[in-house]
Amino acid sequence: MDTMSVNVAPVRSATSVAGARESARDFIDGLARPTVTAESADTVVLAVSELVTNALRHGGGTCTLELTAHTDSIEVAVHDLSPQAPRMRTPDLNGGTGGFGWPMVNRLARTTAVTPRPSGGKTVSAHFSR
Repeated sequence: MDTMSVNVAPVRSATSVAGARESARDFIDGLARPTVTAESADTVVLAVSELVTNALRHGGGTCTLELTAHTDSIEVAVHDLSPQAPRMRTPDLNGGTGGFGWPMVNRLARTTAVTPRPSGGKTVSAHFSR
C-alpha cells in the first residue's frame, strides 16, 4: 500500500471535534497492521483534535478533515474558510485564551504546512511518523 486516504464530513461543532477524533482512530485502526504504533496513533488523534478545534475557532466555523496514510507517515489536513495562517504566540497561562495547540502540533509533527486554497481559505497539514 502506497497511500490510503479518507475525507471526513464537514466539521461544525465541538461535538464534531469528538467525531473527528473518532474518525482518525477508525482510520488508523483500518490500516494494515502493524503499521502504526500506539504512541503515533495517539499523536495523530491529538493533532486532529487541535487542528480541527483551531479551524472551528479561528477559521470560519466549519472545516473539513482529510487523513492520508503514506508509506512512512500519516498526513492530517484540515481545510477551512479563513485565509489567515495559524500563528505562534505565547501561551496564555492565566486568561484561558489558549496559544498551546499550534506550537504543540509543530513540535509533534515531522512537518507542517499552510497552503492557500484556490477557492479561498487554506489547508493546514501535518505529517506524523507511523
